Amino acid sequence: MHSYTRAESRQRGKLFRQGFRQAFADNVDPSIRQKIERIDQAAAERGQRELNALHGARESDRQSVAQAKAAVRTASREERAAARQALRDAEQQLKRSERAVNKAERQ
Repeated sequence: MHSYTRAESRQRGKLFRQGFRQAFADNVDPSIRQKIERIDQAAAERGQRELNALHGARESDRQSVAQAKAAVRTASREERAAARQALRDAEQQLKRSERAVNKAERQ
């Protein structure tokens, strides 16, 4: 997964266009390719850090769901409705985090 900043996207596009024009003249400057590779490498590292953070959030949400299920099972009759609501909220948060991880992995 790559995570480009806006400045990196603009710079990479500019360098790509320069290289494209130079390719027609068969005179491509190797520094353009190196700059693009540096931008790609930085974006890949940033993307990997973000993906690791998303995986951590998902695991935390899974743990929250497990705790909420245990709370439902051990709740008294008066507390059971609140425990079920907490379980539903935890499950919704888990779904959101799983969607975010899946979306990030597809990119």
